Amino acid sequence: MFNLILQRLFTAIPVLLAVITLTFVMVHSAPGGPFDEDKAVSPEVMEKLNERYNLNAPLMEQYMDYLGGVLVGDFGPSFRYPSRTVSELIFTGLPITFELALYAIVFALFLGIGTGIISALKKNTYLDYIPMTTAMMGICVPSIILGPLLTLIFGIWLEVLPVSGWGDLAGDKILPTITLGTAYAAYCARLTRGGMLEVLNQDFIRTARAKGLSETRVVLVHALKGGLTPVIAFLGPAMAGLLAGSFVVETIFGIPGLGRFYVEAAFNRDYTMILGSSIFFSFMIIGLNLVSDLMAAAINPKLR
Repeated sequence: MFNLILQRLFTAIPVLLAVITLTFVMVHSAPGGPFDEDKAVSPEVMEKLNERYNLNAPLMEQYMDYLGGVLVGDFGPSFRYPSRTVSELIFTGLPITFELALYAIVFALFLGIGTGIISALKKNTYLDYIPMTTAMMGICVPSIILGPLLTLIFGIWLEVLPVSGWGDLAGDKILPTITLGTAYAAYCARLTRGGMLEVLNQDFIRTARAKGLSETRVVLVHALKGGLTPVIAFLGPAMAGLLAGSFVVETIFGIPGLGRFYVEAAFNRDYTMILGSSIFFSFMIIGLNLVSDLMAAAINPKLR
């Protein structure tokens, strides 16, 4: 287990360095600058702004200066919010983004695992075909389409749920949670079905049934542990996808989370905010994948 942790940590270093380098080059290669859309200013003022944020230095010098700041946890000031640092903006929006991702993964696990178990137990019946067909539809419909569709149905036509905000009105967290979690519920359902079908055909399950154990005990105690291994391995990438997918969902529903800050930074060419958010999300993704690997190894010793 310790070797697995060390292996993942050593892998994370070049990955983070590559993310920093590629993001830095991409944002600085884009046409325009962070102050181009401001009011017309004199060349002298523009020169002072560039000097203040070290934008007139050679690109390699800017890169090394920024990399040195990242190593000590300093992402620099935001170009659009000069009185606030990037770290402050990240930790302002992070709790909301994390809460949304947490609700979405809980929704996905409950719906997906329950559906997958029923489909596996009722293989090749309508209780298998209908849920799996619905799950495939859930995978195929992206959140950028599902969100407006749910808003139209439940917010405008039926007028039963709020369509924007977070924590301001009763029920305003339901539509964003469903929008973000639906695709992952579909993946969980299909992974659970496949895992359960593989386990249910093994000898120890037949032995348990031959001993007279109830079907409920066979499924919940003996089969479920092995059947959920694919789902547990999927949790790390799923949480990473949920955090990244929150960008779209937060924009659709007007949620003041980290994803919305990131989208605004991209439109405003806020270099430091884009870089800081990308690095932070990369770190979170690596950490969540590590946790997922450790959970899978704890359940299945063969993976250690």
